[in-house]
Amino acid sequence: MRWFLQSACAALVPARFEERSLECVVKPKIFIISMLYINVLDKQDWFLTVMLWQFDPEATVWWGIDEFDILAMNITVPGFSPLFPEAHCTADGEICQIVIGESEINAATSIMALAYSSRFDLNSTYFLVAGIAGVNPEVATICSVTFARYAVQVALQYEFSQLEIPSNFSTGYVPLGATAPDEYPENIYGTEVFEVNQNLQKIAAGFARKATLNDSDDAILYRANYAANEAYAAGAAPSGPSVVECDTATSDVYFSGTQLSEAFSNYTTLMTNGTGNYCTTAQEDNATLEALMRAAVNKLVDFSRIIIMRTASDFDRPYPGEAATTNLFWAEQGAFGPAIQNIYLAGIKVVEGILDNWNSTFAGGVNASNYIGDIFDTLGYGSPDFGPYTYNNNQLKRSVRPMKRSVRGMKHMPVRIHA
Repeated sequence: MRWFLQSACAALVPARFEERSLECVVKPKIFIISMLYINVLDKQDWFLTVMLWQFDPEATVWWGIDEFDILAMNITVPGFSPLFPEAHCTADGEICQIVIGESEINAATSIMALAYSSRFDLNSTYFLVAGIAGVNPEVATICSVTFARYAVQVALQYEFSQLEIPSNFSTGYVPLGATAPDEYPENIYGTEVFEVNQNLQKIAAGFARKATLNDSDDAILYRANYAANEAYAAGAAPSGPSVVECDTATSDVYFSGTQLSEAFSNYTTLMTNGTGNYCTTAQEDNATLEALMRAAVNKLVDFSRIIIMRTASDFDRPYPGEAATTNLFWAEQGAFGPAIQNIYLAGIKVVEGILDNWNSTFAGGVNASNYIGDIFDTLGYGSPDFGPYTYNNNQLKRSVRPMKRSVRGMKHMPVRIHA
């Protein structure tokens, strides 16, 4: 591969910084962010586990396709996952892919390594988060393709066992600094909510709607069970999967069941001031967005060029009469395979749409008409349309009261005492 990389450099941007003689700077137009799905046949066989990790269907669905060869150039990047140490790119460097692994820690560290790598110029790159997710049957059905405006870190809360909560609590999750589930948090970390470019979201969804989505006989049969509850009409969806604009929840905990899903739906509504529409469940997106935001602060990426696409591989809760554990562990929902294929089927339309209209629309960027960024307005786009405000409408500052736990052993730090 070294000989190919050397020859490819002539067509790419000259190297910046102090780089080895065979290194060049790749300037992608699109960077696909793939996660990781683990399907371990024998949990006692470590070698088998690692081998299965190496063939992640979220990533490999882009390999060997007719439209482009994403494996034409493979670049080892320091700081990437030990299991996925390379970025993959087309020969001309226009399309690249990173596999970040699952969970918030893996996502944040891999994306940070990418953003600060001297091997890439990402100033004008569009980032396409392209993975599977659980889906809320109140909003969409399995095998569907979703595009998010908001990502909410739903598990960043206090947690009590359901066996120990007061009778007037609907959930064991309580926002940080609050004393009841329906109160806005008083302790803000900054990663609770991210908002991305809604105009770009809608454009990407429009491209994806040109695709014919995959479905399966098992998925058709399984989603029909949700018709027993009128609230799940979108999940029952006799017409099958579709492209939906709705929002995503991030949690390291792989949660499932009606109570938790409803609690996190309510939290999404709370944290977005009623604007967000909880739809998909994932483990990485807020971490990915935090890393990209920090890179944007240093002018390494453009935060307005992020697309969050998730395809629905399973329902986040059971249908009426089904046990939550059955829904998660044993039910044949029939959606995993189609959801993987729909990453490609919908995603390729997004990729082609951006490339085909690069000069006319995308090279200069898609202007955002909504606020984009985090709860602190770190990027300076103006007042967020979510988050708490003081009475004179000044936005939240980083000097928000810290958690007691976060200041143990420190002097001269304000601590809120709860009466």
